[in-house]
Amino acid sequence: MRYMEVVRTRAHGKINLGLDVLRKREDGYHEVRTIMQRVGLYDGIEIQCLGNLGAMRHIGIETNLKYLPANENNLAYRAAELLMDEFGITESIHIKIRKMIPVAAGMGGGSADAAAVLKGINRMFDLHLTEAELMERSIKLGADVPYCVMGGTALAEGIGEILTPIPPMPECIIVLAKPSISVSTRIVYGNLNVDEIKNHPDIDGMIDSIYRNDLRGMAGRLGNVLEEVTVAEYPVIGEIKQIMLNMGALNAVMSGSGPTVFGVFDDVYIAKNAYMALKSNRECRQVYITDGGNGDERY
Repeated sequence: MRYMEVVRTRAHGKINLGLDVLRKREDGYHEVRTIMQRVGLYDGIEIQCLGNLGAMRHIGIETNLKYLPANENNLAYRAAELLMDEFGITESIHIKIRKMIPVAAGMGGGSADAAAVLKGINRMFDLHLTEAELMERSIKLGADVPYCVMGGTALAEGIGEILTPIPPMPECIIVLAKPSISVSTRIVYGNLNVDEIKNHPDIDGMIDSIYRNDLRGMAGRLGNVLEEVTVAEYPVIGEIKQIMLNMGALNAVMSGSGPTVFGVFDDVYIAKNAYMALKSNRECRQVYITDGGNGDERY
């Protein structure tokens, strides 16, 4: 079988500009309506083909974080296995993941890695799968993976798998801050009472602002109903939001199920001051300054 020896790509994180939960379905999943936005922060992915090593195919995983699983419990492993099983690929591979996206942080890092590996295996073994075909397969790995395959800016509905591309968010600077806690998405959704949600974000108004390239209109509508659960459990999230607002953010909100908070800024100088303030705050474990990240995925 013909193959590329090495494929390198980027796995971009995401933020949720607006996240609304409409109802809990009978299958236990929650119906959502959310605007996903890719950011410039990414994990580096390198896939090396080792050739046919004999009777047993091997998928190796290596990361720069020792506590992450390096076996089938890693979503990147399962992504590679999914395509290699379907197409009868017997060659062994080794996947290196250089993690920069905060882990268990509401930024879709594991899903992004899986999506990058799907695209990397597609390129490496010349499988000729279209983006739509990769997205169709990727839902087997998780609700956020189809979006991570597509990237950019999109309205996500259903459990997150029904995607409608929209124009890129208005140009701005994004400051990201993750406190020294990790949050379980399953527990957050499990503790959410949909009937008691009082403030639903204006998703349609946000989309309209994006189409009009109205940064302040978009920022003013940022919202995440999961904050009602996560901030109540972890007040530090609210404290980080307030720091960003005090430092001049147009708005600040938690991404996904948290605990990462992002602030939207229209001035580089103000954004850098906020970044430095958060870096010096002992409650913040990881702080980044980035943008909308709609560029090329290769590096």
